[in-house]
Amino acid sequence: MKKYKYSEITPENIYKKRRFFIKTLGLGLGSLTLNTMTLIGNSVASTDQDKITSFEDITTYNNYYEFGTGKSDPYIKSQNFKTKPWTIKIEGEVDKPMEISVDEILSSFLSEERILKLRCVEGWSMIIPWNGFSLNQLLSKVSFTSKAKFVEFESIYDPTQMSGQRYPTLNWPYKEGLRID
Repeated sequence: MKKYKYSEITPENIYKKRRFFIKTLGLGLGSLTLNTMTLIGNSVASTDQDKITSFEDITTYNNYYEFGTGKSDPYIKSQNFKTKPWTIKIEGEVDKPMEISVDEILSSFLSEERILKLRCVEGWSMIIPWNGFSLNQLLSKVSFTSKAKFVEFESIYDPTQMSGQRYPTLNWPYKEGLRID
């Protein structure tokens, strides 16, 4: 497991300020929305913002730098992308490390359908149908130790299939983390 430098970790006071700002912004907008709904008599009209994004936009307008930085790069450059045989390793501060194939995952967990509103930091958003399962179902199979604080996700690194990984857009393989408490 990688050891992080102190300089790579966002200080607690900064991320708490961000959370406070977002929470305050959300409460303010929520109050404004409630006031607006009260003014129009408790009926909320559906707007174009509530419609599911077109299949074409969902599948062709994307940020997935592993295939390039252009919005259409993932669609164009992933046509022959192979995802089998793939496995996922769950290791580190767990009682039962495991390696599981994508096929085993697909057959082990019931898929559920949701409609999700995805928002990008660039300002665009999409409303998409999503099929999948909750990550905690998979993670419950390994039992975290008392030392576990984060779950780190590491992407595949395969520049032969993912041409964007040939360039230093990000540090490849890409890594992200979630706090588990």
